[in-house]
Amino acid sequence: MWPFKRFFGRISSSARNARPLYFFNTLGGAKQEFTMPARAHTVRMYNCGPTVYARQHIGNLSMFVFADTLRRVLEYNGFEVKQVINITDFGHLSSDADEGEDKMTKGLRQEKMAVTMENMLKLGEKYTAVFLEDLRALNVDTSRVEFPRASAYIKAEIALVQTLLEKGYAYEGKEAVYFDTSRFPAYGELGGVDLEGLKEGARVAVSEEKHHPTDFVLWKKDAKLGWDSPWGKGFPGWHIECSAMINATLGKQIDIHTGGIEHIPVHHNNEIAQSESATGKKPLSRFWIHRAHVQIGGSKIAKSEGNVVYLSEVIERGYSPLSLRYLFLNAHYRSPSNFSWEALEAAQNAFLRLRRSIDSLKNIGAGTPPEMYRARWHERANDDLDTSGALAAMWEMLRDEELTKETLKAGILDADRLFGLGLDKDDPVAEALWMKQFGVLVEEDAIPERIRTLLSARDGARKEKDWANADKLRKEIESLGYTLEDTPGGVRVFKK
Repeated sequence: MWPFKRFFGRISSSARNARPLYFFNTLGGAKQEFTMPARAHTVRMYNCGPTVYARQHIGNLSMFVFADTLRRVLEYNGFEVKQVINITDFGHLSSDADEGEDKMTKGLRQEKMAVTMENMLKLGEKYTAVFLEDLRALNVDTSRVEFPRASAYIKAEIALVQTLLEKGYAYEGKEAVYFDTSRFPAYGELGGVDLEGLKEGARVAVSEEKHHPTDFVLWKKDAKLGWDSPWGKGFPGWHIECSAMINATLGKQIDIHTGGIEHIPVHHNNEIAQSESATGKKPLSRFWIHRAHVQIGGSKIAKSEGNVVYLSEVIERGYSPLSLRYLFLNAHYRSPSNFSWEALEAAQNAFLRLRRSIDSLKNIGAGTPPEMYRARWHERANDDLDTSGALAAMWEMLRDEELTKETLKAGILDADRLFGLGLDKDDPVAEALWMKQFGVLVEEDAIPERIRTLLSARDGARKEKDWANADKLRKEIESLGYTLEDTPGGVRVFKK
C-alpha cells in the first residue's frame, strides 16, 4: 500500500474558496459557482441509482464513476461530502412516465422465478451485490456512500403521499394516487421542458383517470403484490421513492442532485414538484447536474436496444476495469461519448503507462507536487469537471524532464485524488497486463552487454535531443527481442 495519506492531508476549510469551483446547473441552464451556505459544513449529494433487476451495463456504471469523480473534486476543494445512491429494488416501470412492464417483474421472469414480493426483494439484493462489486472494481469506495433500498422506506413513502393528499396536491383514482401537476406552476422548469409536447403524448401516455396528461403516479394499486396502504395494496411510485429517501437520509433540501439526461424531462421534474409541494421548501436541490449517455456506434447503450457491454465482458477480454474508468475520464460528462474496443485499447495503453510511471517511483519518497501543474489540473477539474483537461495537465507534467523524481511522484499522487485510478496502491492486475503485453522485466544486472551498449548510446542521443538516432537505437534493441519503457524512474528493459 502506498503511504498516500501521509503526503496529502485534507485541505483546510479556509482553502475552499482559493480557486472557484463551477458546475453546469441544469436548473438555470448555465455554469454557476458552487459555494456552501453560511454555517453549512457538509455537501449533501444524492445520485439517482439503479433499478436492480439485472446486471448494470457500462453506460449505467459510467454514471457512478462520474458521481465518484464529482465527490473527489468536491473533497479536493476542501468540502466534506455526504453521498447517497439509492437502490430501486421493486416496482420501477419501464418508462419514467409510469407506463410499460415493471422492470423488477421482468427480471423475475428472466430468472424463471415466481412473481412474489419475497422473490422480488431477493432478486434486488442479488443484483445490488453485483452492482456494488462492479463499483469497487472501478475504484469507487462504497464504504463512503450510503445505499438506501427503496423497500426500506415504505412508511416514509406512504407518509409523503398522505401529506400531498392532505395539502391538495394529489387525488385518488381507481388505478392509482396521482400528483396534480396543475397545482405546481413551476412544473417543467428544470431543463426547460416542452410541456405542450408532453401533453401531446411525446413522453406521457394519457390515462383516462388522470386529470392532466402530465400528472404522475404517487401510489400504484396492485391487488396481488406490494404493501398495504390507506389506498389499498400496491407500490409507491418511482418518483416518490427518491423524494422520501432524500428527505430521510439528507434532509428536505440538498446541495447537489445528479442523474442521467434522460431523468430531466419527467423523473427529476416530478421529484421537484412533489418534494417542494410536500415540504414547502424551495429548492429541493441547489444544483442539478446531469450526465450525457455513453454510446456504441452513435446509439445509446441500452438493454432495450440489445446494445450493451458489461464490465464482466471488459474484464474477460483482458482489460483492467480502471482502463474503462480512464476512458470515461477522458471525455467530458456533458458530451455524449462513444465506446469502442479500439478506444478502450487506447485508454488501457495510457493507463498502463501511467501505472508504470508511478510503479517506477515506488521506492522514491514523495516531495511536494509541482505547483505550476497542480494549479492546472485543479483549474480544469474546477471548470465543470474537465477531467480530460486535468489528465492532459498531468501528462504534461510527466514529460517535464526538469522535475525531480520526488516531485513527479507527489504530482501523480495528488492528481489521482481527482481521477481515482488507484495509483496510491499496488495494482497486480495492471502489472500482469503490462507483463503480458511487454514481457518480463530484466533486472539491471542481468541486461546483456550488447543491450547495455545500445542503451548508453540511446541515452546520449536523447540528452543531445537527437530523437531520430534515439528512435533508431530503440528499434535496434527491439530487433534483438527486448522492449523499452521510459519512466520517470529511468528506462526499463523487458524481454519478450
